[in-house]
Amino acid sequence: MITLSLAEIAEIVGGQPHDIPDPAVTVTGPVVIDSREVAPGSLFVAFAGERVDGHDYAQRAVEAGAAAVLAARPVGVPAIVVDDVLGALGVLARTVVERLGTTVVALTGSAGKTSTKDLIAQLLQRHGPTVWTPGSLNNEIGLPLTALSATSETQHLVLEMGARGIGHIRYLTELTPPRIGLVLNVGSAHLGEFGSREAIAQAKGEMVEGLPEDGCAVLNADDPLVHAMASRTKARVLLFGEAPEADVRGEKVRMTPDGRPAFELHTPTGCSDVTLRLYGEHHVSNALAAAAVAHELGMSVTEIADALSEAGTLSRWRMEVTERGDGVTVVNDAYNANPESMRAALRALAAMGQARAADGGRTWAVLGQMAELGDASLAEHDAVGRLAVRLNVSKLVAVGGREASWLQLGAYNEGSWGEESVHVSDAQAAVDLLRSELRPGDVVLVKASRSVGLEKVAQALLENSTEGEVAGR
Repeated sequence: MITLSLAEIAEIVGGQPHDIPDPAVTVTGPVVIDSREVAPGSLFVAFAGERVDGHDYAQRAVEAGAAAVLAARPVGVPAIVVDDVLGALGVLARTVVERLGTTVVALTGSAGKTSTKDLIAQLLQRHGPTVWTPGSLNNEIGLPLTALSATSETQHLVLEMGARGIGHIRYLTELTPPRIGLVLNVGSAHLGEFGSREAIAQAKGEMVEGLPEDGCAVLNADDPLVHAMASRTKARVLLFGEAPEADVRGEKVRMTPDGRPAFELHTPTGCSDVTLRLYGEHHVSNALAAAAVAHELGMSVTEIADALSEAGTLSRWRMEVTERGDGVTVVNDAYNANPESMRAALRALAAMGQARAADGGRTWAVLGQMAELGDASLAEHDAVGRLAVRLNVSKLVAVGGREASWLQLGAYNEGSWGEESVHVSDAQAAVDLLRSELRPGDVVLVKASRSVGLEKVAQALLENSTEGEVAGR
């Protein structure tokens, strides 16, 4: 964060200094909410959560070097006390971003946010110092913390924004007003909370409503609900996709023998070939979105294509491909799941399996619940089970309770008989099955919503094995 004195911070957030001997002391370290992450000069933000109250760790934070604590009550150490800690954190972030004058790029969408954010970050790093959202810290706490990690040298601030209701994106864009706003897609994620894809589109479209006239709305030409958001912004619109009207367009899309997408990238300044290191055709749309942002910020088509072809994954458990020493490939995509990302992962698995089929390699889909689908849950899980069969996945391992049984039922009704699909109770049962049956050349996809914790399956399969290089890194 840019250097601010405790007196300045108190004025910005409307707080009262408590137990501060010298208000001129400056915050020079990171703003953190975990006392274990405190560094000399940090500002420790104390949140009272359901299980842990950050105020109880204020003493520890100051002893570790924090300059002060942002708190809701006096804590016996240097503190700035406010009525609303969350609101104060947001005000501080907005003030710092305004003073920095950095270009803010914000993005949202039902699927692919984190992967696309990682691609944008890797492209823009070539263009100047860039700060981006770590992992999926895309809510009202994670976003201001990311913004406050920017410095006076930061040229680009890339912020992922998530929504669980109408008004969430609008609030986040007010904290860190973007000049470039990107909407990837409108899918079924959180359908149980929003009720319809139209309601999801209403929420995601808040991204472009607050853009300035000299800003840019980057919209997916291939998604009708996103394309229609052009009418909701006063900013200039830049379209990406495979549709003929897209300004940044992918043509001649194809898959390499090992399941990586390649395409011809067209921008208003020319065209160039791209072969991604990432796995799965769904990354074409993510790459085109990133290319559109990079084009808007002045990168040439050659620079963009080269950067895309070299970019890897920065966030864990997202199509993380590792080949074991015995030739078994583990695809850990267990960070989260929704119907769109599940279908994309299965297609990627099928493509990867084709390259190994001649040598007897098989494909395994270890799948679990897709959460927050509401009344659509049964139909969506059934459809994923059916798709696994249509893609000729060698074996479906459905892990968990009711939703897993729906996955297996879909596969069964599509014609999966005998041992082609199996339902197991938990991650350990899946691990036991896989350890007994995997053989060299097999490819194992592991995917479910974050709450299921299926990353344990991938981690167990890679324990005590001689791992190869993680592909796409």
